[in-house]
Amino acid sequence: MRHGKKINHLGRTDSHRKAMMANMASSLIKHKRITTTLAKAKALRTYVEPLITKAKNDTTHSRRTVFSYLQDKEIITELFRDIAAKVANRPGGYTRIIKLVNRAGDNAEMALIELVDYNTTYKADAPAQPEKKATRRRGSGKAKKADAAPAEEAVTSETAVAEEATETAAPETEEKEKGE
Repeated sequence: MRHGKKINHLGRTDSHRKAMMANMASSLIKHKRITTTLAKAKALRTYVEPLITKAKNDTTHSRRTVFSYLQDKEIITELFRDIAAKVANRPGGYTRIIKLVNRAGDNAEMALIELVDYNTTYKADAPAQPEKKATRRRGSGKAKKADAAPAEEAVTSETAVAEEATETAAPETEEKEKGE
């Protein structure tokens, strides 16, 4: 039975695991997304999300608490200023895990873990694509005429060029006919 075995030890000692999680969390905060194994990504999510929640309340106590985990002043500053402001209205779920192809060397399951609010691809308030009009099988006559008008102009300009060429060639042929 696995009663009370909530965390994944990742095959490491306690001190090694804590140091690894702190380094991965710092990298995630700094770069906004990192690629790692799926097991480490899932463990990192449970490690970093409470820290981001603490960062939403910018007090000396919460800064010291988060610093005890991360041990990097620059990362703490970025977390409390930039990231906390961006996730202020979000009630949780600050990270997203996207599974990738398995690693070539050892076939380990790889994943991309990223901060949700920093990905512009999935962002809801991103500039929307212009809406396409509903297509109909049979369009109105105006649309057909409007589309045909530029084509007619092109044809007319081509015929005008051809007529000019025949007009310039026509006097020569007329002189030959008169001479005969």
